Amino acid sequence: MLSANAKPYIDASVPVLREHGLAITTVFYKNMLTAHPELNNLFNLGNQANGSQQKSLASAVFAYAANIENAAALAPVIERIVHKHASIGIKPSHYPIVGRYLLGAIKEILGDAATPDLIAAWDEAYWLLAGELIAAEARLYQTAGFEADSWMKLMVVDKVRQGADIVSFTLQTADHQALPNFKPGQYVSIATYLDDIQLRQLRQYSLSDAPGKNSLRISVKCEKGDEFKPEGKVSNWLHEHAHIGDILDVSHPYGNFTPDILASHPIGLISAGVGVTPMISMLNSLAEENPNRPVLFAHAARSKQHLSHGQDVNLAKVAMPHLNHALYLNECHEKEEGVTIGKMNLSELLTPASQANLFKAESSEAEFYICGPQAFMDDQWKTLLELGISPTRIHREVFGPESLSHLI
Repeated sequence: MLSANAKPYIDASVPVLREHGLAITTVFYKNMLTAHPELNNLFNLGNQANGSQQKSLASAVFAYAANIENAAALAPVIERIVHKHASIGIKPSHYPIVGRYLLGAIKEILGDAATPDLIAAWDEAYWLLAGELIAAEARLYQTAGFEADSWMKLMVVDKVRQGADIVSFTLQTADHQALPNFKPGQYVSIATYLDDIQLRQLRQYSLSDAPGKNSLRISVKCEKGDEFKPEGKVSNWLHEHAHIGDILDVSHPYGNFTPDILASHPIGLISAGVGVTPMISMLNSLAEENPNRPVLFAHAARSKQHLSHGQDVNLAKVAMPHLNHALYLNECHEKEEGVTIGKMNLSELLTPASQANLFKAESSEAEFYICGPQAFMDDQWKTLLELGISPTRIHREVFGPESLSHLI
């Protein structure tokens, strides 16, 4: 618990961080990575370049200060951070470095306003959070049976184009040894060594098949760059250079975007674009383990060419008598049965007259999982709230600053 002496300084920092948080985190990353270039191996250089990593940390620091005595609000965010840290191999030895440069950045940006008492309060608050993260990460590593920053060497045994810009890779050990189990909705990190920047880079990819197959499948969208964002270096590298027989460094599965597959209440799997990948893992698991569960599988894509995992969806339709499939396409030149042209509209899908309606006697227990571009997820979240769905029954797969929007 934060001391009585420190709390007033942290409370007073909230408006300051709202105004100066991004400047603080920008200086923090610049100074830390200059002094410790080896840490570039842990950070997404694309997110560094477009500023999203700085924004994410600024949001996290602000949310922590604003909710420092609201453990219930912080708990799910901390759990998400713990899984992300474990997936990239964060160690206890990293925390003193981060603390030193974070406090240094606060001093540099706030100048004379960063009094010794203020810095002492933030030092105390930082180590309260760091201690909680270190302990939680240690428990997660122990459960996984892996040391921090340890990697599996997995062979690409299948490579399948799933749509215009998505390729799936099936991975196994070279000697067919058992792989760790995972929960549908989890992800793995892939570590690649990019020749043009001479750095290891890590990216997280959702697993896109049911567990229990002694293999892991990921589905990777080739991210094309434009004036607003750089191209996806790792996704492009995987598309172009990862072939059957190649060996990849892969983390243990992590993530807390994980429904209870065996539950009986209705579930909505709502996705757009490559956000379909964790939903396919969930759908395949439901088809195998709980085929009679009421399921809404709603997906939005740019066009038919951009659809992926059609075979998985078709097999699920055969196996699941209570599966309702809704498909939305932005571009479609001819009317097709089961296809709606335009943006997804959950209000229409979930009206009493709709075949996909989950609002029956058991609807108060229905839950929804959403994955896709941020604007898409925001729209679906808002619509579900307007329909009376409790926010505790709406789950989003978010890694950036938007994961903290409800706290800031």
